[in-house]
Amino acid sequence: MKHRLLAVALTVTVVSGCGLIGGGDSAPKERTQSMNMQEAGERAEQMLDGIFGAIKPSVETERGPSSDSICTDFKNDSTGTGSITRRRYVMTIISDERRGSFLGVVERRWTKDGYKITSVREDKEMPAIFATSPEGFRVSLQVGYKGQAVISVTSPCVTESAVTEPPREPIDPGSPAAEGLPYVRSDFWSAETPAPSPSAS
Repeated sequence: MKHRLLAVALTVTVVSGCGLIGGGDSAPKERTQSMNMQEAGERAEQMLDGIFGAIKPSVETERGPSSDSICTDFKNDSTGTGSITRRRYVMTIISDERRGSFLGVVERRWTKDGYKITSVREDKEMPAIFATSPEGFRVSLQVGYKGQAVISVTSPCVTESAVTEPPREPIDPGSPAAEGLPYVRSDFWSAETPAPSPSAS
């Protein structure tokens, strides 16, 4: 579980824009006037559904904790502004040999949907891709400890509001999932041979 906590801390730091690694520029300062934090969270979930829906063969995922923050870029704003982050962990084992194919699937999907790729971390063990959607949401795919892949979506500044976090499946303390690391084997993604061809729509 300590590894999961470290992974969450790293994800929150990077996605919130603290600039520790590539792609960590400051959060988008444009404000989405017609959206509040609850709506932004729902939109982030839709984006995550779309990303994972494009990955073929599909992978097992686990919803990570949400986080929110107050934007401080706007002065004299009586309504307040905030930002919301949603994330999902890939529980399918992505082998070293298939890692590049997995990142390629996601990058092609983002490009197809009009996302702007803002940064790529070309690290053999812990690669990452950062992008911005046409709506100003910041997205990232990061591979961390033991090949744990995490996709996060962070909204631009929106109207501050109460936020309801989506339900998360309870984890059996004795199950492999309790370790917070990938444990589901896939004939395709866990194979220890290079992928024969692109595998996403």
